[in-house]
Amino acid sequence: MSDAYNMSMRKFLKQVGVTSQQAIEEALRNAGDTNGRKFEAKMVLTIDGLDMEHVVTGTIEGQS
Repeated sequence: MSDAYNMSMRKFLKQVGVTSQQAIEEALRNAGDTNGRKFEAKMVLTIDGLDMEHVVTGTIEGQS
């Protein structure tokens, strides 16, 4: 794989990870006391032109 490919992939995945974590943390703060609660999460990735959909699910535990 080319360096340009590797760099674009890493940059995109880093942006997804950082911005997603920030959005989740803000939502948890806005929700108030979520201690002891669990939230089912789903991330859907689509790429135009590749007819691709990738779904990741998981559980995020709340915080106080």
